[in-house]
Amino acid sequence: MSISPLARVASNSVVEPGVVLGAHVNIGPFCVISAGVVIGEGTTVGSHSVINGLTTIGRDNTIGQYTSIGEVNQDLKYANEPTTVVIGDRNQISQKATIHRGTIQGQGMTLIGDDNRLLSGVHIGHDCVVGNGTLMGDNSGLAGHVVLGDGAQVGFLCAIHQFCVIGAHSLITDQSGVVQDIPPFVIAHGNHAGPTGIDVNAQAFLALDTRQQDFVHSLYSMLYQQSLSIDEVKVAVKSALGDFSIAAIFDQFFARSARGIIR
Repeated sequence: MSISPLARVASNSVVEPGVVLGAHVNIGPFCVISAGVVIGEGTTVGSHSVINGLTTIGRDNTIGQYTSIGEVNQDLKYANEPTTVVIGDRNQISQKATIHRGTIQGQGMTLIGDDNRLLSGVHIGHDCVVGNGTLMGDNSGLAGHVVLGDGAQVGFLCAIHQFCVIGAHSLITDQSGVVQDIPPFVIAHGNHAGPTGIDVNAQAFLALDTRQQDFVHSLYSMLYQQSLSIDEVKVAVKSALGDFSIAAIFDQFFARSARGIIR
């Protein structure tokens, strides 16, 4: 066990031997922190939370009460292999969130980046990859192997099918069910979710110059108004890489996309 003398642990919480707690970590009442867990400096864990498995949590995170991180996943093939959860810095994880460890059939890791907001009751399934600066609303869930791109926003009561790729800076509206991939900057709505336009209010879109914004609109038109094939759109994206920096986000999306895109 390695607990910084500047860490604070409630007297009625259980911290097993082998746990590493950085400076200014605050573990609230009635928590269980299992052997193998590493929690970085400045992170706060709310009461009645359980963090187990080979879980590594970075700096300055806020973890709400009744949260479960690193628990055995719901994949029936899982046989207690030493898979992990890795969480970055400055994330806000609200109460009753659940984040499951990876599987060896996946990448062996559930990965969450930096500066994300996961609201009450959010579920992150095994082998998911959550980027940076995302937002997930109350009681929304990612099934296994989902990729949630940087800056993507998921409304409340949304369900994302396993293996879906959610493009960077896309927006999924409340109570939507997603069963295919969503390109970057696209708004998706409904069950099953379909495209309703470009999120022109996304911070990343507003940061683009007019020429780059027009390029994003042109790709949306190719996908949803001109009835071009995905392969034709991929060629257009490749050819634009030298002229439009934003094209790289779409190129990365298409390289990962395997379920087909929403229509």
